Amino acid sequence: MATTLLAILIVVAASLALPDLYHLRDFSWLRAWVRRWPGVADVDRRHAWPLILLPALLVVACALVQLGLDRILFGLPGFAFAVVVLFWCWGPRDLDADMDAVLKAPDGERRRAAVQALRPDPAIAPLPFEAPAMVEASFASALSRWFGVLFWFVLLGPAGALGYRLVQLVARHASIAEELDPAERRQLDTVARVLDWVPAHLVALTLALVSEFDAVIRTWRAWHAEHPGGWFSLDLGFLGALARAGVDADVEGGDGYASETGHPLLELADARAVLRRILVAWLAVLALVVVSGLAH
Repeated sequence: MATTLLAILIVVAASLALPDLYHLRDFSWLRAWVRRWPGVADVDRRHAWPLILLPALLVVACALVQLGLDRILFGLPGFAFAVVVLFWCWGPRDLDADMDAVLKAPDGERRRAAVQALRPDPAIAPLPFEAPAMVEASFASALSRWFGVLFWFVLLGPAGALGYRLVQLVARHASIAEELDPAERRQLDTVARVLDWVPAHLVALTLALVSEFDAVIRTWRAWHAEHPGGWFSLDLGFLGALARAGVDADVEGGDGYASETGHPLLELADARAVLRRILVAWLAVLALVVVSGLAH
């Protein structure tokens, strides 16, 4: 677990210090590989199964490589491999840099253009320059770029991080998902939601701890009361509602002016601060686990 924490710290530090390195996180080969596969481009798309097979094979190969490297030179090659895989699966864009671009944009036109980088999926509708939409998009992107890959890396190592990223791409990236028929897209979206379920709930719980606890928990209960699917539903829309509630309460508590809530830049700045606190809290928990010797 100590090496896992160290790998995470290296990747987080590298992403913050060198945000331009996100260009190295290139998954365009996945779509190119699919397009070259015989039969995938058929009108009926009966042969779209390679989109599912390829991620599975890559995850298995990643796990085998990790196991092999961990057995040589005191595990140093395995550690380096874990850092590289985690960095590759992180993001792909740096969320901090994207939020900073919005906050520091010199004019309204460039600010509205910069806001589009906050979207968790670039194929969805344009993001309006409004506080609720921006806060929700920031948390959804943080789940996909940070917390989902972080959770599965801690749980399953590099293979977990790679598997999470590839499933997200195949299920939700428009240029890749278009190779699937609607039924297959629904099935893969369900898999992606399953992988997001635990990280999303952990983010929500941490949000309650690092912001206004009562406001977040009250909103959480109200959301589930309005959605009869129950606590184990794969509808993760609660995260956006909790993000708005937590950020609103944070802004009110920090400035003392309730009328300030709803200001796009103020709420985006607070959302960035809250997401950083959540990330620090996760790292602190991992550090406590390492120090206490609960994991080896």
